[in-house]
Amino acid sequence: MSKLVGLLVGLEHTFPEPFVHVVNEKGKADGISAEMALIGGTGELERPRYAVIVDRMSHEVPFYRAYLKSAALLGTVVINDPFWWEADEKFFECTLARKLGVASPKTVVLPNKAYLVGVDPQRSLRNLQYPLDWEAVVRYTGLPAVLKPNTGGGWKNVYVVHSLDELLRAYDMTGEMTMILQEFIDWDDYVRCIVIGDEVWPMRYDPKRPFHERYRIERPVEGRLREQATRDSLTLTRALGYDMDTVEFAVKDGTLYAIDFLNPAPDFDDFSIKEEAFGWVLEQMSELVLRYARGERTPPWRGEYRWWKFVAAEA
Repeated sequence: MSKLVGLLVGLEHTFPEPFVHVVNEKGKADGISAEMALIGGTGELERPRYAVIVDRMSHEVPFYRAYLKSAALLGTVVINDPFWWEADEKFFECTLARKLGVASPKTVVLPNKAYLVGVDPQRSLRNLQYPLDWEAVVRYTGLPAVLKPNTGGGWKNVYVVHSLDELLRAYDMTGEMTMILQEFIDWDDYVRCIVIGDEVWPMRYDPKRPFHERYRIERPVEGRLREQATRDSLTLTRALGYDMDTVEFAVKDGTLYAIDFLNPAPDFDDFSIKEEAFGWVLEQMSELVLRYARGERTPPWRGEYRWWKFVAAEA
């Protein structure tokens, strides 16, 4: 019986066509083919068209997320788990990293600056401590510190603040976003790991450089640094139940601090991650979806991986 793999994407343009081509070539003997997913109005019990869907866009299109959760219930393997992806937040991940023994910056979650229309400050926020003890907050994180959204990515709405006055000015611009304040790690090295299934590709990374120049492929990650980055990346992604992710580490005095690992639609464009890593991504992603389509692998979200099991194991 033939099986179909669907790819759900947004603006990226260098990954989709090669990925579909590779899956079609590799899956031909098993009757497995791939295409750009096509999703329209769908009934709640309509049999899914796809055996596997690689989701790289539902975080920006809520309609896709609604469909994917239903499809997962009806038997489609969705990469990544749409239920957990929607629930995932950076402050939780900081707590999880600490509980798993992975170094992470000191972090405080902050009440919103503003709220949706209909939230009455006098009645709806009676449980909220006010005024906030900002002095205590910055004593914990230290200064400078990084103010950033609890959800989201792409370095949007991120502020590096050097004083309490700077923090308050930045906070006043955050509107209805829930923000976290995080210890600034004055790193001397930086590693970004692409994780696909059980495999990890560590690369040096410089977030201060222009986007297309951030991956520093001329300086391979080797030795103890590579081993630690690989081990910590797998620890975090397995606990979260992700099939694909990127994990960023700021390295200071030999310690790897997990800075950002809420990247379940990682950058796969060849001009960004460069040729060798792009070839690795195509190989690993195609093998992953084919194993799912053949029934050779069980999705993490079907019980094999869940963060509470990993925390219990570390207790």
